[in-house]
Amino acid sequence: MATGDTTDMAARLKRLLPPWFGETNPLVNALIAAAAVVLAFAYSLFAYAQAQVRIRTATGIWLDIVAQDFFGSRIVRSSGQSDDSFRALILANLLRPRATRQAISDVVQALTAFAPQIIEPFRPVDCGAYGVGYACYGGAGAYGSVSLPAQAFLVADRPRQPGIAIVAGYGASTAGYGVGSQAEYASLDMLGARVTDDQIYGTIAEAKAAGVTIWTRIQNHKGVDNVTINGAPFTFSGLPINLS
Repeated sequence: MATGDTTDMAARLKRLLPPWFGETNPLVNALIAAAAVVLAFAYSLFAYAQAQVRIRTATGIWLDIVAQDFFGSRIVRSSGQSDDSFRALILANLLRPRATRQAISDVVQALTAFAPQIIEPFRPVDCGAYGVGYACYGGAGAYGSVSLPAQAFLVADRPRQPGIAIVAGYGASTAGYGVGSQAEYASLDMLGARVTDDQIYGTIAEAKAAGVTIWTRIQNHKGVDNVTINGAPFTFSGLPINLS
């Protein structure tokens, strides 16, 4: 017996009856059972409504309404994203630090699983300087400019998107009907939760300070080599970052 179920409601009603009805009156028991069903249904509606007014317990469309109330269209549920995953995204963004370089890097990494490359032309640490050995043509570093205050260039990697479980890629030799790593017709609806470019742009726009321009490029993830500036990779496969 759980609080609010039919058995619980019937027991509560029986405790309110005067003793002369007895414990085995079929007619009274039938009336109590009918009333208990209605009361249990009403209690389930109350419990459901109570859960939907708190972010940690809201489900379904009510969780989407929570996100819309707080973030508008900036944070929306991805296709196939579960309630728990979407709730974690909402809670992570409610009180997240903003308006700093580190805050922007953190929100992008939380969304894509990859730290973005950020270059501020006004910042010598990013662009190097004469007499400093870590900047070189065709290698690390970027052009700096004192004519670009409150601006930065950001290169974000798209996250590794999920595939379709046990379904082989087109033309794969392991594919076969009715076997593991099988071949079958598939659609985008069969994919898991996906992060779109618009979500990445929106996340950056929300995290940056007012009046700051973040020139953003989004690309597929590539491996990085060992050329770094202050521990941060600045080249992909030995080639300089192209911010055009």
